[in-house]
Amino acid sequence: MSEDNKENQQQPTIMVPTDDLDTIPEDKVNTVDQLAMELATIQQTAKRIAIIGSRNLPITHQQIIETLSSALVGLGNTIITSGGSSGTNAAAIRGAMKTEPNNLKVILPQTIGQQPSDVQDQLIGVPNIIEHADRAMMTLADASRICNREIIDECQQLICFLSHTSNTLHKAIEYAEESHKVITAFYLD
Repeated sequence: MSEDNKENQQQPTIMVPTDDLDTIPEDKVNTVDQLAMELATIQQTAKRIAIIGSRNLPITHQQIIETLSSALVGLGNTIITSGGSSGTNAAAIRGAMKTEPNNLKVILPQTIGQQPSDVQDQLIGVPNIIEHADRAMMTLADASRICNREIIDECQQLICFLSHTSNTLHKAIEYAEESHKVITAFYLD
C-alpha cells in the first residue's frame, strides 16, 4: 500500500447528521425573530427615531445633530426627543422644525411651565408636545429617566449622543437594548 492510502485509512470517519439542518433550536427562535425585526426596521422607509443625548455639546456637534434630524425628517421619519435649551435635544428639535414640524414629537419630563423660558420659547410652534403634570413633584433627574424610557418605548430606532461617563444615557441605551430597538450610539469623548 502507498503512504497516502495508509494515512486515509487511519483517519476516523466523522458522521454529520443532516436531518435537522432546517430546524432552529427553541432557545434560538427569539434571537432569529429579533434579528428579522431589526432588519425589517432598518429597511423601513419611514421610522420613529428617538434622538437623545448630552446637553453639553460644542456647537459643531449640535450642527451635525440638527442636520441629521432635518435629513431624517426629510426622508419621512418621525423624530422623537425631549425638550432642552441646548445640546442634543434642542438640535434635534431645530432640525425637525426646519424641515417638517409635523414629523416631530417632543416628550417632556414634566410640564412646559417647568421648563426654562428658553426651552418654552423653542417649543413654540411644535405641534406635538406631550407633557407630564403627574411628574411635577419629581426631581428633574428622576423625571428625565422616566422620560427617556417613554421616548424609547415610542421609537423603533434610538440615536444617542453621549460621553463614556454619562450614566443616565448608558442606562437609556441598556433599556433600548432590552426593548430590542435598533441603536446607534455616538460617543463624544
